[in-house]
Amino acid sequence: MMEDNYFPMKDKNIVYFDNAATTFKPYRVIKKIMDYYNDYNANSHRGDYDISFKVDDEIDNTRNLVKEFINAKYKEEIIFTRNTTNSLNMIVFGYFLNNLNDGDEILLSSSEHASNILPWQILALKKNIKIIFVDSKNEKLEIDDLLSKITNKTKVISVAHITNVSGDKRDIKKICDIAHKKGILVVVDAAQSAPHIKIDVKDLDVDFLAFSAHKMCGPTGVGILYGKYNLLKKMVPFEFGGGMNLTYDENRLKLLDIPYRFEAGTLDLASIIGFSESIKYLNEIGISNIEKKEKELRKYLINELEKIPYIKIYNKDCKGSIVLINIDGILSGDLGLYLNTKGICVRSGKHCAKMGDNKEDTVRISLYFYNTFHEIDYLINVLKNKKEIEEFSK
Repeated sequence: MMEDNYFPMKDKNIVYFDNAATTFKPYRVIKKIMDYYNDYNANSHRGDYDISFKVDDEIDNTRNLVKEFINAKYKEEIIFTRNTTNSLNMIVFGYFLNNLNDGDEILLSSSEHASNILPWQILALKKNIKIIFVDSKNEKLEIDDLLSKITNKTKVISVAHITNVSGDKRDIKKICDIAHKKGILVVVDAAQSAPHIKIDVKDLDVDFLAFSAHKMCGPTGVGILYGKYNLLKKMVPFEFGGGMNLTYDENRLKLLDIPYRFEAGTLDLASIIGFSESIKYLNEIGISNIEKKEKELRKYLINELEKIPYIKIYNKDCKGSIVLINIDGILSGDLGLYLNTKGICVRSGKHCAKMGDNKEDTVRISLYFYNTFHEIDYLINVLKNKKEIEEFSK
């Protein structure tokens, strides 16, 4: 019998440093999903029988756990989506499509993930609005530059809490304070922060926030959209269908209350139920302990990388759990493939985003609390084989 907190993937004889893309799942999460399929496999809000009621209770339990995890005011402010991208699209086209006017401006940072740029660009094509980019100098968002770009036409600021490329951590509380004094709404992409640091949406005072389960020891196929209740009341559903309407006929449609009006069709019930165990697991470890461990791992990794003269490190001073590297004369893709031959998993490329003024592809090493100093030592020893790396890349 496997221990609940055991990670089956840790037995695969690989060193996994691609946690910014997705994380391993503890057995308790897998077991929770299996229990659903084995013991109460039914739809939600569809049946007048016990196992369907059980599903309803489990979904409601996950919603409550997410509410507590980010300290939302109401559980109705938690909407289940497919992923962070889906959540951001719902925010852009469900709320801002109908609440921005001609001439309004949107502030984005130049180092956002594509999921927090492309929807806004499509919105700008649909409406006569303008996107203004705040520079990310030295891989960091400059608050002074953000302030300089705000005008009386600025209606929304949308930024990542922690970026997926450099790991730049933004002062969201300060940004919200600045924005709200000027009547500006703030959207936060928390895909890279929710798994790593404490998020308190009431303290930060964010208006909308999005993140994914699969980056925090949870299943794929589950995203979270948080919005302040008064704003969600003004949001239009992104999809229409079964489960989100109260009544309808040929001439009239009445929607269910929040959040159900935004959850049309059958959700990924098994994964949402499994996500409850992910949250419980992270709560048991303590998010502050996770942050502390990752800081120690990152500091150790940077110190060891600096001892290799031909390794270029791009983001030494950022505070996230991500480290970007390259070797002069070696394509990042080649280095990634070489590391794969040694059983090391990293990500290479542009990572769906721009890193400040840097246009180079990079190798991204992204850590999580279950990584070890021993794994870092192994990576360092492999990277010291410069001659072998050069031969491989020819």
